[in-house]
Amino acid sequence: MIVLGLTGSIGMGKSTVAAMFRRLKVPVFDADAVVHALQAPGGAALPAIAAAFPGVVTGGVLDRAALGSAVFGDDKALKTLEGIVHPLVAAARARFLVRYRRRPLVVLDIPLLFERGGAAGCDLVAVVSAPADVQRARVLARPGMTPDKLDNILARQVPDADKRARADVVIPTGGSLLATRRAVRALVSTLAGAR
Repeated sequence: MIVLGLTGSIGMGKSTVAAMFRRLKVPVFDADAVVHALQAPGGAALPAIAAAFPGVVTGGVLDRAALGSAVFGDDKALKTLEGIVHPLVAAARARFLVRYRRRPLVVLDIPLLFERGGAAGCDLVAVVSAPADVQRARVLARPGMTPDKLDNILARQVPDADKRARADVVIPTGGSLLATRRAVRALVSTLAGAR
């Protein structure tokens, strides 16, 4: 089994590329989806989050905006939240890898793969990348996003140029969807056939 780490900075099209892998029948571990499930009503992380951040969980439901406000710009609070969530995500990832161990290729879709040292657990890393102006336009089109919020997010991420330099593969997403789809299909064909 080849474990391909998939990452990219905000607004680069990583979710779109992950969906392309799924359409090609490649199992994809979606770290963001796991985090949402852990924080959903009844989720495994919810009791610890409620204890660490009073007032962000009401009636068994996480107020994501309140949690965001509680950790935004506060490194200690963010580390507390990560200390709750990251071990649970790691356990889910381990279960995923066991479940699909007989597949020739699996993808770990992890936004902060380089930032959190996750690349060490991958055989190869693919970085999704688009020109900075395309990235900025995509992100600023999101509801509630501001230039200040975007700059704060980018400051916490490894720069795109550094990610591309560290990647085994760069998947371009600044052009047409067809071109990106072709790049993903070629990569799957190469890696799945390499086993």
